[in-house]
Amino acid sequence: MADLYQEASQPSALSLPLANLQLSDPLHWVALGWRDFLRCPRIGLFYGMCFLLMGHALWLVFQHAPAYVLALSAGFMLSGPFLCLGLYDASRALEEQRVPSLRSSLLAWRPALSSMAIFAAVLLIFEMLWSRASLVVFALTMKTMPSSEHLLAALVNMENLGFIVTYMVVGSLFAGLIFLTSVISIPMILDRQTDAISAALTSFRACLQNPLVMLCWGGIIALSTVLAMLPAFLGLLIVAPVLGHATWHAYRQIVPQPLA
Repeated sequence: MADLYQEASQPSALSLPLANLQLSDPLHWVALGWRDFLRCPRIGLFYGMCFLLMGHALWLVFQHAPAYVLALSAGFMLSGPFLCLGLYDASRALEEQRVPSLRSSLLAWRPALSSMAIFAAVLLIFEMLWSRASLVVFALTMKTMPSSEHLLAALVNMENLGFIVTYMVVGSLFAGLIFLTSVISIPMILDRQTDAISAALTSFRACLQNPLVMLCWGGIIALSTVLAMLPAFLGLLIVAPVLGHATWHAYRQIVPQPLA
């Protein structure tokens, strides 16, 4: 009876009090992410290598089909939060004074399998819509099909300004929607085994409560990821795991810890 009373007295995921953030907090999260990376570098480099290989595989397989490169790049970005699940587990282990384990990080999804699956299905729908929108934008705005040898030059050519602007606007809309619903969702599902809908709504609430700070955080993630991709995706070895660890600390500050 006491257990039932305690459970009933705890706030639901939709009524959790969320923290009010400062503009300096995103940089603090990055600093904490860097600290965690240095404390378990082998785990971080493993996941960083996964991001690196994903980037090269995407480019190598679809380098002769530029339209599909643009479409499937959405899947590359959407897979990031799930691939970082192991990094969240490592940061939680460090927080609890435990030794992080690569094996444990690879199996971190098991306790919340159903919620993770539902959330993955929602993101998959977003990815399909984004991919379709990318193909439509490419077909309607590109004047000629660029060759694979001059793909990047063709995509940024001023003759294709309409494509550049349209693709950025459409991509920003989808990216913003995904960011709103997933910025702290997966760490919350991992930490609390809450349902996917409650986690997504809590993430949405956090962004509405701290719009400027979360906009800065999204900008840091986007800019860091783009810069990390430029030197043959090599920067993802470090940037991806640091951002993964930092996202855990963002969740920890935004959402109060559950009652013991």
